[in-house]
Amino acid sequence: MARFTLPRDLYWGKGSLENLKTLQGKKAVLVLGGGSMKRFGFVDKAVAYLKEAGIETKLFENVEPDPSVETVMKGAEFMREFEPDWIISMGGGSPIDAAKAMWVFYEYPECTFEEILTPFSFPELRKKAKFCAIPSTSGTATEVTAFSVITDYAKGIKYPLADFNITPDVAIVDPELAETMPKHLVAYTGMDALTHAIEAYVSTLHGTFTDPLALKAIQIVNDELTKSYDGDMASREEMHYGQCLAGMAFSNALLGIVHSMAHKTGAAFSTGHITHGLANAMYLPYVIKYNAKEAEAKKRYETIAAYLGLEASVDALCNRIVELNNYMGIPNTLKEFGIKEDEFKEKISEIAKNAVGDACTGSNPRSIDPETMEKLFTYIYDGKEVDF
Repeated sequence: MARFTLPRDLYWGKGSLENLKTLQGKKAVLVLGGGSMKRFGFVDKAVAYLKEAGIETKLFENVEPDPSVETVMKGAEFMREFEPDWIISMGGGSPIDAAKAMWVFYEYPECTFEEILTPFSFPELRKKAKFCAIPSTSGTATEVTAFSVITDYAKGIKYPLADFNITPDVAIVDPELAETMPKHLVAYTGMDALTHAIEAYVSTLHGTFTDPLALKAIQIVNDELTKSYDGDMASREEMHYGQCLAGMAFSNALLGIVHSMAHKTGAAFSTGHITHGLANAMYLPYVIKYNAKEAEAKKRYETIAAYLGLEASVDALCNRIVELNNYMGIPNTLKEFGIKEDEFKEKISEIAKNAVGDACTGSNPRSIDPETMEKLFTYIYDGKEVDF
């Protein structure tokens, strides 16, 4: 028996932010990132719609990219003081992910972060509040998923939190918010969406309900991403919907080791943070080659290639991904990204061990151990053809 979970309501299309005025409640905390939503006027619109609904709103602002455990705990304390019955987050994946984790500690102050690291171990939510997510970027799809990624900077590790409890009650997918994205963010979030869809399609937990969503999302990214990157707002709108479809797929089929690797390298090196979507884009072709040694995964990658009108081969699919990376200036190796060789060699053994232990590894179509993971990372560092 399998499970398929989505938000209760999903509003989409230009101007769909207005649906905030249909929410029923008394108090809301609006969780925000670095300020772009305020600068572009969306926060004022949201607060006005909530006021029209009779909901008093307080802002929790300045959630950092890749939100920390400390920010989550601070936000939960803010909520406990105000006692909202709606938690609403608007912006990129970071404030929405942070708000999801805040939700847990708002409702369960005695809970510890360590207690929710085990996938699907959360306490029952919605005792105090419901959750509404409004994405401004087109990649994480956290507005429709059962996932949140929180960073422990002291350990240099990103923790993927997973539980159907944190699937939002309401998602508002308004493409007008995505029109504000800078080019580099279009690139990174778009490749994140592509990785979500491909990993969901080959996951050991893929199924009848997730496969069509994943394939459609892959097709949209293939057709629209570079046009969106170049400023075509019709393509930007399609990407906003495509990434949401990818999220519906992976939230239910789960992911694979591209994400395991990205989670454990994002904050690991001193030469600079490896943005999540960039890491996924860089690792994806290598992981496809690794997974394709497993017959069923190979067949499914070939199906993806054929669906895109390419030659039905693993090489054709990988070449297309590299083509997208090159078009948008995304590096294809860790060396090209700028990771120093000495630091890479010093840290990679521990990183590999952590990546194997990541929550996403279990649904990867081919198993992997720490030694093999370290070898795979080494091939990615140098840009070598994966042949094992």
